[in-house]
Amino acid sequence: MKTTYSTIAFAIALAGTATAQSADDLINDMATPGDVLTYGMGYGQQRYSPIDQITAENAGELTPQWVYSMNDGRGQESFPLIKDGVMYVTNHAATMALDARTGRQIWKTTVDYRAETPRVVCCGIVNRGAALYDGKLYRTTLDANVLAMDAETGEEIWKVNSIDFKEGYSFTVAPLVADGVVIVGISGGEYGIRGYIEGYDAMTGDRLWRTYTIPAPGEPGSETWPEGDEWTRGSGPAWLTGTYDPELNTVYWGVGNAGPWNAGIRPGDNLYTLSALALDPKTGTIKWHYQFNPNDPFDYDATNELVMAELDGQKVIMQASRNGYFYVLNRENGKLISADPFVDKITWAEGIDLETGRPIDTELSKKARVGEEVEIWPSVFGGKNWAPMSFNPETNTAFINSISHGMNYKAVEPNYRAGTFYFGAEFSWVQNEEYAGSLRAFDPLTGEVKWSTKDPSPRMAGILSTGGDILFTGSQFGMFEVFATETGEKLYEFNVGTGIIGQPVTYELDGQQFVSLSVGSGGAWIPFTGDPNLASTPAGGAVWTFALPQGKKP
Repeated sequence: MKTTYSTIAFAIALAGTATAQSADDLINDMATPGDVLTYGMGYGQQRYSPIDQITAENAGELTPQWVYSMNDGRGQESFPLIKDGVMYVTNHAATMALDARTGRQIWKTTVDYRAETPRVVCCGIVNRGAALYDGKLYRTTLDANVLAMDAETGEEIWKVNSIDFKEGYSFTVAPLVADGVVIVGISGGEYGIRGYIEGYDAMTGDRLWRTYTIPAPGEPGSETWPEGDEWTRGSGPAWLTGTYDPELNTVYWGVGNAGPWNAGIRPGDNLYTLSALALDPKTGTIKWHYQFNPNDPFDYDATNELVMAELDGQKVIMQASRNGYFYVLNRENGKLISADPFVDKITWAEGIDLETGRPIDTELSKKARVGEEVEIWPSVFGGKNWAPMSFNPETNTAFINSISHGMNYKAVEPNYRAGTFYFGAEFSWVQNEEYAGSLRAFDPLTGEVKWSTKDPSPRMAGILSTGGDILFTGSQFGMFEVFATETGEKLYEFNVGTGIIGQPVTYELDGQQFVSLSVGSGGAWIPFTGDPNLASTPAGGAVWTFALPQGKKP
């Protein structure tokens, strides 16, 4: 790993910007508008800020403040962190510290991995961000390493290899620091891996625990797998960052698809795939689980963010699942409260039984399991893919970048070979001729879609909502966008010159509100669909920052 410095900016950093972050600092992240210390803008990942300087009335006056080139042509999904005026951003190839006021580079470290590593990375050569704790910056790498760096200098403190990447394993996840433990989840669900979540000592890098998402024979949940060795290739990746409730001292983490997709060769529920897990951060012990899709054939990863909130007096977690349903669970015990569709077309299930928590399968799903070809909605991209939603706790409204996209699906005999795709299915796309993507405002209490847009290609960027009654997101066409949260009216857009699949954040410095996000085309949608609408959208990684002109603040 090589570190380069900007001398002037580095001197500024050493003057006291990158101070230590305590556990209390992370817990109170939402109460400090000048900092963004945790992935998702708070342990609950609501991606909401009460900052209200930029409003529906003045959003049209936003202007770019600075842009920083990452010198990289891969997809950019990183969630920027900000501490004491320093921004930390990652991609697959580097970690960068920037002056959040000017965009000037303070330091940059490169990530060196073997040239063949991307061969076993399914769905985008990306990294989703870092974690801060006690003066250290933590990140993962494509070749399945976890590392800690000095946040002031970028110098490596420790580096631990989790597993041999050549078997199909990788990391794209932003770590979560909970109760002093650095927690990460593995990628590789399309390669016949045995998935896991694991915790590391934040100071030393010692592995404290590993919780497999596929139980071995004799372990709880193993009875949901057939006899034989299918469990060894059962997948269950955990590639999106979990949430953390400090009061309950519980981490919530989503688990992805079962492998192979051909569900007929693995009869049973196949725990703990497509599940939400409640974990003890010190030990990795599973406190409870809820499974969204038992014996899933359709790659409906349940890795999507598990957003924490309080609704009707209950502590809940919420997920806009790939399967097209919006779930609300009691986060103290995992009991299902509600499950309502947030997309217009679902053909795999008639609904979710609130008593059992299980889906009510349609005849199409039953036929798919026995090898018949069927048309299924949503497709493997889901009703929502990875792009994180936002939840406004003042209005109890979720904002979702949804997808309308189907597929022709047929299970086939799988062929396992380490480090290669292990689908066990053939599929082709079915288009919605009216629209492919929709930004939606959704009421979790009633299941009502308050408003929605209709767009020719889906947005794959995260969403940020604020106290200014607006939300920020971006399109794969390259537009940074601002919408009114009450009506869905587009208030502002700016062409950043490349597709946006990153995650916007907002913060306040010197009395001014800034909005920053990483941009750069990539991810899974374009290479797997060949979307002709996006054929002329170039790659090119960068960080853009916007604000109102000086003197225009309310």
